[in-house]
Amino acid sequence: MNGNIIKTPDIRMTQSELDALRLKRRRRLKQNIPLFIMLVPVIAYYILFKYWPMGGLVIAFKNYNFADGILHSPWVGLKNFHLLFSSSNTLQILWNTFWLSFLSLIFGFPMPIFLAILLNEVRKSWFKRWVQTIVYLPHFFSWVIVSGIVLELFATDYGSINKVLGLFGIEPITFLYESKSWLAIFVGSGVWKEMGFSTIIYLAALTTIDPSLYESAAMDGAAKWRQMWHVTIPGIRHTIILLLILAMGKIMEVGFDQVYNLQNAGVSDVSEVISTYIYKIGLGNAQFSLTTAMGFFESIISCSLVLIANRIARKFDQALF
Repeated sequence: MNGNIIKTPDIRMTQSELDALRLKRRRRLKQNIPLFIMLVPVIAYYILFKYWPMGGLVIAFKNYNFADGILHSPWVGLKNFHLLFSSSNTLQILWNTFWLSFLSLIFGFPMPIFLAILLNEVRKSWFKRWVQTIVYLPHFFSWVIVSGIVLELFATDYGSINKVLGLFGIEPITFLYESKSWLAIFVGSGVWKEMGFSTIIYLAALTTIDPSLYESAAMDGAAKWRQMWHVTIPGIRHTIILLLILAMGKIMEVGFDQVYNLQNAGVSDVSEVISTYIYKIGLGNAQFSLTTAMGFFESIISCSLVLIANRIARKFDQALF
């Protein structure tokens, strides 16, 4: 420009500098060898139990049988998907799966956030640890144990709640055999069991918030609720969005253990979901190709929901990928 020559700096490295850089990289590699060794079991787990089984998805496009195996079973194209969606029960099963997951997300997702914020305001450390232990303990219970507790509380004949109602002359209520009450019990038991685990995650995220922000908000006259709304929640917003995106990926994956242990014939119209359908039809009736097609369709929906949620989060610069 204007006769002036712009000279770019010489960024070439001498041989000695290159050798020093290589030596530094080798030293760093040797220092991290223990970490790489610790990572091997994790990689092996995902390869063996997550990626390798994906090859079995071809069963959805075949008439699978044990004699021919996966590779030699005859191809049928999209016949299994056609049979699946021509069934009158399929749409009901898909709706039940979505509805139960949606209710669990609506009522279960905000609860750990609310609980973590309240615990963060507790100044008595012994009381805080005690509450954390109480709410975190159910996470370690299997659904067999939790279902036993639910049955002990809500059973019609021997349930504790109906026994108390009987003392007041009230007839027993069939909580587990009415669709609305069963849905409430299903969602409530799920929230009670899992909210403690997510609470620990949010409590860890709350420790990253600068305390001076609360001091500044207090000096400006902000009360506790204002500080929570304008400081606490924005401070853990990235964690909230991250867990929300992950939860969206599981919205079509209602836990088999919970549904199977709580469902009964009286509420089959709302409790029959994809996981129980795959168990009963796939394993019970040996229709492996049909249920693989159902599982494949479920995975496509879950992946689509994750991509949609991540795309929305990207508009707020909070995308996961």
